[in-house]
Amino acid sequence: MPSYDDARTLFHAWTQDDSLRRHGYAVEAAMAAYARRFAQDEELWRMTGLLHDMDYERHPDPEEHPYVGVQTLRAQGYPPDLCDAILAHAPYTGALRETLLAKTLFAVDELAGFITAVALVRPTRLEGMKVKSVTKKLKDKRFAAGVDRDHIREGAEALGPPLDVHIKRVIEGLQTEAERLGLEE
Repeated sequence: MPSYDDARTLFHAWTQDDSLRRHGYAVEAAMAAYARRFAQDEELWRMTGLLHDMDYERHPDPEEHPYVGVQTLRAQGYPPDLCDAILAHAPYTGALRETLLAKTLFAVDELAGFITAVALVRPTRLEGMKVKSVTKKLKDKRFAAGVDRDHIREGAEALGPPLDVHIKRVIEGLQTEAERLGLEE
């Protein structure tokens, strides 16, 4: 199986855009936090979060993303669970989210992006961020309008915790890597 270093090298080769890289890092941080919570393989979960959008910059159309990336990952020997989770993170693929890994990736993807957007408008970024700050912004449909609120709710429901608990866990996951995300105070 490829290592995390292999995954990071692949991610950087495919993803040049800084904001897309930061999104990959944010999803990775949230996946790592959940891997620790669920006593799962943190390296595998990190790689899944990091690589979930690796092909998006080159192949943003639903006809190609995430199919091209998953095809590349499979050819390079990445595990089926990782590949299946990445395929299932995009609802339009019709792939089922049957594993905890797949459910978690779907649950954190949009939310990590949304929390990042909230952090960017706060003077203290992620420092001291409360769930209430995020839920208030979720109600404002004009804020981060491209984020699908239904996916955030559906993801939390499928994963299990109440939405406010899920938001808190993702905030905490991102806070542990705030410097890497460029979201430190």
